[in-house]
Amino acid sequence: MRLIGAGSHPDRPQVDHDLIFTVPNILTVLRFMGVPLFVWLVLSEQEYGFAVLVLVIMGSTDWVDGYIARRFDQTSKLGRILDPMADRAALLAVAFTLAIAGVVQWWYLAALLVPDAVLAVASLIYFRSHPDLPVSIIGKIRTGLLLIGTPLLVLSKLPIAFTDVYFVAAWTFLGLGLIGHWIAAYNYYWAILRKGKELKTDDGGRG
Repeated sequence: MRLIGAGSHPDRPQVDHDLIFTVPNILTVLRFMGVPLFVWLVLSEQEYGFAVLVLVIMGSTDWVDGYIARRFDQTSKLGRILDPMADRAALLAVAFTLAIAGVVQWWYLAALLVPDAVLAVASLIYFRSHPDLPVSIIGKIRTGLLLIGTPLLVLSKLPIAFTDVYFVAAWTFLGLGLIGHWIAAYNYYWAILRKGKELKTDDGGRG
């Protein structure tokens, strides 16, 4: 197994390599590390301005690591699993933190958590682990909407001008993101069932 991924031409067909220490994977780990910093800024320091900055940086790395992976042929099997896990962990942890701080209601956290819990149970039943499904277009759009809406919502809590505009814009993005979240979860659920049945059929045929 190779550890360090070198760059390559952008027109080369993308392959999921057995790489670990790639720039995209390192950026994904940094995104994980941004979560406790955000929690500390909001709950301990009430520094919403710096919390917004952390969210913006975390959201930016989500785009940058994907670009680098495609542009320099650093896509990896680990990254394909780690990246959506980082997104989900960040969104849930941030929502949980904002619910505690009173920025969002608890129903918002539940709306994020319930579909993921159902998918996690289905994955454990059929695969005993991560199902390793490709990220859907709806899933990417959903993540983008939530990553834009969340810092806007925190921004609306600052003593600055146009907070009402930020608040309306935030819930527009978050509302659309939640709709996309449930649609993506529905599609992933049936994809998990189909892949699980295919694996059982293949195992039966070999048996």
